This record gives sequence, C-alpha cells and structure tokens, in this order.
Amino acid sequence: MLLTLIASMVGYAVLSLPESATKLQGLVDNNIAISGVSNPVTAVLLNFRVYDTFLEMVVLLVALLGVWSIKEVPIASITDVKNPVLNTLVDLLVPFSLLVSFYLLWVGAHAPGGAFQAGSVFGAGLVLLMLSGRQPFLNFKGLPLHFALTISVTLFISISIYSIFSTGQLLKYPLSQASSIIFLLEGMATVSIGLTLTLMFYGIYTTKKSK
Repeated sequence: MLLTLIASMVGYAVLSLPESATKLQGLVDNNIAISGVSNPVTAVLLNFRVYDTFLEMVVLLVALLGVWSIKEVPIASITDVKNPVLNTLVDLLVPFSLLVSFYLLWVGAHAPGGAFQAGSVFGAGLVLLMLSGRQPFLNFKGLPLHFALTISVTLFISISIYSIFSTGQLLKYPLSQASSIIFLLEGMATVSIGLTLTLMFYGIYTTKKSK
C-alpha cells in the first residue's frame, strides 16, 4: 500500500511538470560546449547545477557526523580474520577496485561515471579491507582523516569564492578552466565520498559488534 502511494505521488509529480521542464535536455545540449566536459550528466552535476552537488556533499558529511554522534567508534576495533580464502580474495579485489574507481573518475568527463560512482567503488574496497581484519585507518586518523573527509566541501567553497572574483558569479567557472576545475572537484569528491561511506559502515559495524 505504501509503495502504491509513493508510485502515485511520483506519477502525479511527473504528469504535473510544466512544459518548459521537457526542454531542459535541449538547454543542456546547447550549452554543453561551454561546460568543460562532453558528458551531459557530468555537465549538469558539476557545472550547471553544481550547487546541488555541493549540498549533497554537505549532507553526506552531516550523515557521517550523525553516525559518530550516536557512538564514538574506536579505531582498530575489528580483529584480524584468519581466513585465507577471504584474505586472498581481498588481495585481488582491492587493487582492482582502486583501478575501477580511477577509471570511473577519469571517464566521467565524456561517458557514464564520475565522482559518486568512483567514490562508491573506492569505499567498497576499503570496506573489504576492514571485513578481512585489516586496519586501513589505524595510522590515518585525527587531523589527516578529518582533512580528507572535508576536502571536497572545502574545495567547493574555495572555488565558489574564486568564481565570484574571476567571473562575477557564484560557481560560474572561467571557460578556459572549466574542465580542470571539474576534474579537480570530482577527484576530491571521490576521496571524500569513499572515506565517508566507509566510515559510516565502520561505525555501524563496530557498534553492532560491541553489543
């Protein structure tokens, strides 16, 4: 019944869209040349509607803070797992996940991919390390870890200030620098997303084990 209600609400929202909304694809196609990338999805997320993406990064960070506020999770609370099959699988999959993550980040400028996909795969690799008893955050905590978690949001704010002085508009990139700025934003977002998702899992996982 709940699913029917949700489907009805979504259907109503789609049917009630103004006619101008159907022309957005044309607007994107007409302005793709000045976006800095050739993939329309990336152009929207990292240029035309980059403010929305910035807020998504903030929400993700706040969600992690919410997990941390429930219970302070001690680093290095997962014991070593003596499972040769799992350890061998992790040794094979983690480097591959890093390679796939970098590929998704790189290809996002002109094909499906980008920071969120790359960050998710990167985070999945770190989760595999933890499930096998490894300690990826044992020597990476405190200020360095907090810096890595917030580097994406910090970069968004820095580029916002830079864009005001360089173009006179908030988050409007200089045309000659748009491609480089987008790749830089995606790279830092990949790191922040991967670490945030991993630590959210880490907090929930270790909290359950301690009960």
